[in-house]
Amino acid sequence: MAVGLAIASEGGQYNGRLTLLVLLSCMMAATGGIIFGYDLGISGGVTSMEPFLKKFFPKVYTKMKEDTKISNYCKFDSQLLTSFTSSLYIAGLISSFLASPVTGAFGRKPSILIGGAAFLAGSALGGAAVNVYMLILGRVLLGVGVGFANQSVPLYISEMALPRHRGAMNIGFQCGVGLGVLSANIINFGTEKIKGGWGWRISLALAALPASILTIGAILLPETPNSLIQNSSNPDKAKTVLQQLDDLVEASLISKTINRPFRKIIQRKYRPQLVMAIAIPFFQQVTGINVITFYAPILFRTIGQGESASLMSAVVTGLVGTTATFVSALVVDKLGRKTLFMIGGIQMFVTQITIGVIMAILLGDHGGLSKGYAYLVLALICVYVAGFAWSWGPLGWLVPSEIFPLEIRSAGQSITVAMGFLFTFIIAQSFLAMLCRFESGIFFFFGGWVVVMTAFVYFLLPETKNVPIEQMEKVWKDHRFWKTIVGEVDDEKKAYRQQGA
Repeated sequence: MAVGLAIASEGGQYNGRLTLLVLLSCMMAATGGIIFGYDLGISGGVTSMEPFLKKFFPKVYTKMKEDTKISNYCKFDSQLLTSFTSSLYIAGLISSFLASPVTGAFGRKPSILIGGAAFLAGSALGGAAVNVYMLILGRVLLGVGVGFANQSVPLYISEMALPRHRGAMNIGFQCGVGLGVLSANIINFGTEKIKGGWGWRISLALAALPASILTIGAILLPETPNSLIQNSSNPDKAKTVLQQLDDLVEASLISKTINRPFRKIIQRKYRPQLVMAIAIPFFQQVTGINVITFYAPILFRTIGQGESASLMSAVVTGLVGTTATFVSALVVDKLGRKTLFMIGGIQMFVTQITIGVIMAILLGDHGGLSKGYAYLVLALICVYVAGFAWSWGPLGWLVPSEIFPLEIRSAGQSITVAMGFLFTFIIAQSFLAMLCRFESGIFFFFGGWVVVMTAFVYFLLPETKNVPIEQMEKVWKDHRFWKTIVGEVDDEKKAYRQQGA
């Protein structure tokens, strides 16, 4: 087989050709996004299915069907129900830190393999569940799978892709998330109609399909050049994937001197990356998107739609999100990251405020919206989902995966993924209670955060398009704010160059 990438460093840019090997590797790795998206979509769907609620959460089912005095906004307020959704994210948070030493010491492939295998086990347990404890244990195993996959897959894609294609290829991960959500919504819509009330088992068990693809792919995929060099004393081993690259070898040699990357990342010169590793996943969650993804069917039932109609509405929003993510993949390396952040931020803010106003004026504690206004809310949610899907959705994964130097890359990605799981857990665990207490104000709450995050990106995030990840430190040194913190000289790289002179 031909060399995976033919690359040379010239004028700060790497010239190379995209081969079928690299393209297939990135496509296969992006199935890690599918398992994450499938879980996001499937959990919200099954928790709106009456047979599922009746079997595992009878108090919620009784409250929904028989309590005529309870507010629309409080029908699904149950800590046990939210524990079913959010238990995955606590497990993912812990496993993302466990994944870091595996990814750093053994390579990206083993972490992807572990993620796929754990997800397979979790999907089997969930589909066969006979009580709520078995159900939540399955969610925990799914969390382990998602934690390992989300830590390693974005790194794998960023390291395999050429700089000029890195944005589009890494957004392949988010495209996978969108496809997973859409597939889950379609499957939920179909399985809800199965007579006998066991359709939810199919929904949960079918998570094994994308997990199988990821597991098999992890066995067949080549390891990334960065990982081969990082874990070998002989850089020539990486030549089976790409030709020797001076910047990459230099970065790898520096990385081998770092024994404690988590201690290293808190140093002043890595302050911009650490801030982004915490801020970006936080902001990604307070866009409110996972509220829509987890609880879209429940939200649509809140405004008066029936069980089947609410699941169909979730299919529509999933289709819009997936399409918008593909649009983002086509334009991200042309328009840049910041432009898409700005467009998406404005779009999400306007739609959230509008939805909040409609629900505040027209939806009371009882009854529902008229069909016309229900469709208007659905249309506005679609516009909101599109705004997220070509901005914070893919870029929330892309930007962190490309900003870390190799010596702290695995640790940095672990922090990013762990923060994502932590804030996802907090939002997922608290949303139904917040919906009950804030009512329509929940949309104003998330809309306010969208203003904050859009300003943060405008003032503090440098543009990273077409910058090789081994030279990413330059964007911080040239930034009007961060250059005052990181300084003008990377002491370790300067010392290495002097030794080599």
